[in-house]
Amino acid sequence: MINSAASKVIACLFVFTLAGCSSKSSHAPAEESVDTSADNGKQPDLIPVIAALHDQMHSWEGTKYQWGGTQLTGVDCSGFVWRTLKDRFNIPMDRVTTKELIAMGKPVDQAHLQPGDLVFFRIKRELHVGFYDTDHQFLHASVSQGVMRSSLNNPYWKSVYLEARRLPKEQNSQISFNYKNKV
Repeated sequence: MINSAASKVIACLFVFTLAGCSSKSSHAPAEESVDTSADNGKQPDLIPVIAALHDQMHSWEGTKYQWGGTQLTGVDCSGFVWRTLKDRFNIPMDRVTTKELIAMGKPVDQAHLQPGDLVFFRIKRELHVGFYDTDHQFLHASVSQGVMRSSLNNPYWKSVYLEARRLPKEQNSQISFNYKNKV
């Protein structure tokens, strides 16, 4: 049963990867971009990353936006990202701001986004952050609608898109799931 589900997710990722390769890439210089070629032809296993992101989304969806918040009673965009990194990917780190997050990891061209990459936006001189999911979707804490999934293809998000970053520890981290509805 797990192998069947894993096979379906792998097939979907393959289709999404092919579709993403035909997308228009950003104008970042190649030397600043993350090397997206696989080591020895081996792609990272992104199924646990996707599962962890979906588990976090299931737990937090609809949580209202609260500036500086990090709880299910209210959370801001960097608080949601921090809690996900800490709770799902078990990356030990102190509370971080969006300005600190944008300095972490390495730049990724938009055409090469993978689940778990951080996506950044500039909205009225302020930074906004979320997690890339799949199929041009990202998870974030919206000021107007709380924790939600949005499309990078939406004209608004296209107009304010800034950059994406990949945190190397995330793909090799010990992933946790919310089996007991812990907060």
